[in-house]
Amino acid sequence: MTLSATVLACGSNAGEPSSASGGKPGSAGSGMANAGSTSSAGMGVTAGSPNSSAGSGGANAVGGALSGGASSTGGAPAGGASSIGGAPGGGAPSGGASTGGTGPAGGAGSGVGGSAGGGSNACPMPALKAGNTDKTLMVGGTSRSYTLHVPAAYTGSNAVPLVLDFHGLGGNGKGESTSSPYPAQTDPDGVIMAFPTGLAGPGGNAWNVGPCCVKNTDDVAFAKALVTEIEKTACIDTKRVYAVGFSMGGGMSHYLACHAADVFAAVAPAAFDLLQENVGDCKPPRPIAEITFRSTGDNVVAYAGGASMAVQGMPITFLGAKGTFQKWAEINQCTGAASAEDSNGCATYAGCPAGIEVTLCTKQGGTHEPGNAKVGWPALKKHTLP
Repeated sequence: MTLSATVLACGSNAGEPSSASGGKPGSAGSGMANAGSTSSAGMGVTAGSPNSSAGSGGANAVGGALSGGASSTGGAPAGGASSIGGAPGGGAPSGGASTGGTGPAGGAGSGVGGSAGGGSNACPMPALKAGNTDKTLMVGGTSRSYTLHVPAAYTGSNAVPLVLDFHGLGGNGKGESTSSPYPAQTDPDGVIMAFPTGLAGPGGNAWNVGPCCVKNTDDVAFAKALVTEIEKTACIDTKRVYAVGFSMGGGMSHYLACHAADVFAAVAPAAFDLLQENVGDCKPPRPIAEITFRSTGDNVVAYAGGASMAVQGMPITFLGAKGTFQKWAEINQCTGAASAEDSNGCATYAGCPAGIEVTLCTKQGGTHEPGNAKVGWPALKKHTLP
């Protein structure tokens, strides 16, 4: 869906630098893996670390080797293959800023997809410098951490999309920034990314998605506040804000689609489903585009769904990959049947209101792993807020 106007965010510098809080090592039998989080018995391997430890957790150790199996070793540094499922790590900045078409009633639009010209550009100055910066933000009286990623292609003169990328259970934003497959795809478009860190719960740093996996925090409010904060210092197209995430972070992406469709234009969760316990509360105020990545060989969040005791005292029930796919089509009031799977294993409900799409991309075999950003980013950037 294409819009004829684009909102440019402006404001003054905000947010003081600090170190992102580190993820806690997982204990045996707990923690949904975050590619890039600290590895220990029962936890996932660390993307980018040369020697991940052997997992020795019990069955259902989320994110690590299950039932005493050895975890992967020899993960490549950012930009190479991750040790979890072979997903690429965060790539180096590359490419120049893209240029869009001519906007109506003003100058030529610019940025990813082209912004409408309005005769003035109120982008914050000075332009942010390329690189990763660890920052903090006060939300509800609590200091929250995140890593801000600015690619070399960002100039500060054109409104660009913003992508929030959420880590898995036990991880942190800094680790996600080096293991995520998305920067390699979004950097050439000059896209700003932010990698938030969840608060500590029974299974390590986590996100509050209702029945799991950390209590007494409003992570939807945190995500919205983070978007607002970044808009003060970066030139963001506020109609092109997206959420992605792996494992528990995929759960947070689903949750934002349910509860923050007024801020996020589309989401791309990986290795997580909607939850039976609170899916009835998923009532976005508008149809929202959604693309989910799942592997049939996922030994942490089973492709078929079912009950999980990954976090002590917080049982959850996954709808399954196909159950989640069908539920999102229902929530978005899509009509007709889904398409056949394409060469990437992606099936799509296209008969949805407002030109949105609901997609499930299935990898045959595989494991508990991040999504395919080479498919995810092109799918996301087609969609804007109304």
